[in-house]
Amino acid sequence: MPGPSAHVFQRASAAALPVAVGGDGIYITTQDGRRLLDGCGGAAVSCLGHSDASVIAAIKAQLDALPYAHTGFFTSEPAELLAAMLAERAPAGISRTYFVSGGSEAAEAAIKLARQYFLEKGEASRARIIARRQSYHGNTLGALAAGGNEWRRRQFAPLLADAFSHIAPCYYYRDAEPGESEEDYGRRVADELEAEILRLGPETVAAFLAEPVVGATMGAVPAVPGYFKRVREICDRYGVLLILDEIMCGMGRTGDLFAADHEGVAPDMILIAKGLGAGYQPIGALLVTEAIHSAIAEGSGFFQHGHTYMGHPTACAAGVAVLTAMEERDLIANVRTMGARLMEGLQARFGQHPHVGDIRGRGLFVGLELVADRETKAPLPAADKTHARIKKAAFDRDLMVYPMGGTLDGVNGDHVLIAPPFIVTEADVDEIVHRLAGAMDDVLR
Repeated sequence: MPGPSAHVFQRASAAALPVAVGGDGIYITTQDGRRLLDGCGGAAVSCLGHSDASVIAAIKAQLDALPYAHTGFFTSEPAELLAAMLAERAPAGISRTYFVSGGSEAAEAAIKLARQYFLEKGEASRARIIARRQSYHGNTLGALAAGGNEWRRRQFAPLLADAFSHIAPCYYYRDAEPGESEEDYGRRVADELEAEILRLGPETVAAFLAEPVVGATMGAVPAVPGYFKRVREICDRYGVLLILDEIMCGMGRTGDLFAADHEGVAPDMILIAKGLGAGYQPIGALLVTEAIHSAIAEGSGFFQHGHTYMGHPTACAAGVAVLTAMEERDLIANVRTMGARLMEGLQARFGQHPHVGDIRGRGLFVGLELVADRETKAPLPAADKTHARIKKAAFDRDLMVYPMGGTLDGVNGDHVLIAPPFIVTEADVDEIVHRLAGAMDDVLR
């Protein structure tokens, strides 16, 4: 194992990380000869694995033609094509795409566009954004302020704008009252949005921002049936924009190209990233309705925002190739099939595990919540950092999974997130479960 980097500023200063040198399907190979099974797609990014020939060829072809063109001067063929492809497939009303380089940039763009939209409409008092506790929308300051994870927010709190407020997440496993049905619970927590809008004053609220399936912060927690339909009704009643963050759960990850499709709602904006480029290029996007675009186009005519690499031709060419590969190979159907097998395997192995309280998710986006006691749902001691120990134990078994701590409140609670590439086979899924079981035994036996 190599020592800490001499010049790279790593996330963890003392980390002695192996050097990745190659990719082979769902495996990553290292300089010292290891071959690691990628059971989480990095951070739910590598949906096509690490060696997709068609995507690599598309990137090379675009580099030969035109690597980069600044969007202050030009559009490009890949950007126009990818935007058209997304508009054809997006929920009803979505017709325009604003390309960026990642999820945090997409969240920042959405926040600023929501504000400018209401300025253009003459509703200048609408400047507040409502989101949810235990949400995550990115690490830049605007996205961090919108997010509700206290661990990530705490040390930067003096820098975060006070235009954001937070309501309860849709977390049935933890927060439902005894005997409360999923539908009744969903209505109750959705109604917190209306209460918050009324508390702030409807004329001050611009948007509600939420993940359809909460990813890294809570571990693949889907909304209960009816929750987002109620949210949509509330937003419509008070003229508030509905922004869905599908950065992690979108682009096929949950078994639909857009996670909103499962909820049966049409949002005003959608944030996508991760699976759009599948890790082959850095790309994200903000998708919006024609009504939002028209407010800008027919008003000032200029969205006061931008980044150097937005609409990057090579990144957009990768996005076109990724989306084409998903559809031509029917990979989203494989997400549903292999997702069902993954859930069955996890239930068989961990359904009665004394320290696994909940197994949840959708498609190839599944989380296991760890507990000290299944009956009381008491979390494991935060000081034990069980999630970090499981990550290391799995890595020692040449398996990559994505455990996190602070599942309940940013401090307490542990979960393991599993999000393998869409190309996984039955044998791959079974191997992920097998290796994870070994890692869990190593830590929790």
